[in-house]
Amino acid sequence: MGVLGRVMMKVFLVEDEFVVREGIKNNINWEAHGYDFCGEASDGEIAYSLIQKEQPDIVITDIKMPFMDGLQLSRLIKAEYPWIEIILLTGYEDFQYAREAIRIGVSCYLSKPISGDNLLKEVDALAEKVEEKRQEREVALRYEAEMQERTELDKLEFFRNLLTGGKSFPELLEGAKRLGIDISGPYYNVVMLNLWSKRHDAFEYSGSVLEAENKIREIAGTEGAIFFDLNVEGIALLFRGESEAKITEAIKRCVKKIEEFLNEYNNMRYFGGIGQCAGRITEIPDSFNWASRAYAHIYLTSDNGFLWGSEKELHPVNENLILSEIDPKHIDRRHIKEFLRRGDESETEVFLEEFFNGMGKNAIKSTMLRQYIAMDLYFCVSDFVESDLGVDRDKMDRAMAIPTPEILADEDRTREYLVETIKTAIGIRDNNYSGKYHDMVKDSLAYIDEHYSEDELSLNSLAAHVNFSPNHLSAVFKQETGQPFIKYLTDYRMEQAKRLLCTTSKKSNEIALLVGYKDPHYFSYLFKKTQGVTTTQYRSGMQMEAAR
Repeated sequence: MGVLGRVMMKVFLVEDEFVVREGIKNNINWEAHGYDFCGEASDGEIAYSLIQKEQPDIVITDIKMPFMDGLQLSRLIKAEYPWIEIILLTGYEDFQYAREAIRIGVSCYLSKPISGDNLLKEVDALAEKVEEKRQEREVALRYEAEMQERTELDKLEFFRNLLTGGKSFPELLEGAKRLGIDISGPYYNVVMLNLWSKRHDAFEYSGSVLEAENKIREIAGTEGAIFFDLNVEGIALLFRGESEAKITEAIKRCVKKIEEFLNEYNNMRYFGGIGQCAGRITEIPDSFNWASRAYAHIYLTSDNGFLWGSEKELHPVNENLILSEIDPKHIDRRHIKEFLRRGDESETEVFLEEFFNGMGKNAIKSTMLRQYIAMDLYFCVSDFVESDLGVDRDKMDRAMAIPTPEILADEDRTREYLVETIKTAIGIRDNNYSGKYHDMVKDSLAYIDEHYSEDELSLNSLAAHVNFSPNHLSAVFKQETGQPFIKYLTDYRMEQAKRLLCTTSKKSNEIALLVGYKDPHYFSYLFKKTQGVTTTQYRSGMQMEAAR
């Protein structure tokens, strides 16, 4: 690769003999050959701190120097900056030096005196290696960034296991280690939070919501909390600390910062539930249950705010949230409608419990009130299924029973009936959404087929096209196709690349552009990583197979 084909390399010189050092520095026109002579030192001890600051690409060092010799310096450099290439200069022909230099990872071992031309040849050869390593690091970092979607889905699965108690303690520790998540305690608490733009459906794409979520992630990080994206279910924050008091204070600070930030958005709706402190990892599901119970009030109020889950009562962080005294005559169907639109089937029991608790703990014991609520809920659900979901009345009547006096005479049977009725409606809703999801994914696949050759194609650009939030699209895409978006796109592009390798004589860099990669180095990296062979090896193998 010529000088014009790479970025300027930084060279640092360490040499105790002033005349030799000046000769190397001045006898080579470093800049004209594409190098930045970024510094010099007379011994290894002085050099090391300067190298830490400059972080050169290539270090040229004498082997025999006072205070710290070249081998000691090379050992320190390779330990901290393994990508730096080192040239050792010595006037001593000693095999022990050469052997030690090789063991450390020194690239080149040259005897003094050496001409400027010969030294430059060695530096040029190393510059090629430096450039290759730089490109390898860059493509590896890009690959990791693109695979972040997979990591987020794995983190979501891990967090669900953490919240539901579906894994043993050793399994949780192993999962956390694999994902690089620190779940050390010994105390824990969970905060659930959902936010959406009033101008958009919860599933739809909203730039302001994405911006807000990123800010909340940042705020949570300042308080030591772990941020988990639960897709359409919202956000969860896991707080860890040395004591319950410290966790509580951290949550209060975090909630205050989040509320101050979100209140700046006029069209943002948000609500959060805060759990009770847990004394061990395996008790985190208990904390989550209390957070869920508090969070269920999202369907019982139109206000923004956070609630603490408590065995005695739910204490509002926001004094405007007065939810403990709901008079029956003020029962609002909109709460039920809100849950039917946005709630999850698994939240039904908690929602109904808080719905009744709002009227008083003994509200459901009143036969008259029970009958009123059951009939009102039935008509509310019927209206939702027919009007909002467009399901005809006959199908609805077959799916949902009318509350009978026998059912309403018994408290437990009434509770079961209400739970079943709401779950049935949510099931009908989700079936409708499944059809919409199928159509949305079908549209997404068609869009990928049409735009895979564009380097800018990403999860975010696809989400904007189908008008879904990126996180929700990611989850639905994997659910419908069995693959994360980025893996599907990568596999699709690789199949197109293999087709072009077999049917055309185009070069690898030309094919890279045709399948959506402006950077041919990244394309080559991906092809080798996903197919196990280089593009040249693949083409040769296919040609040999065709010739048989």
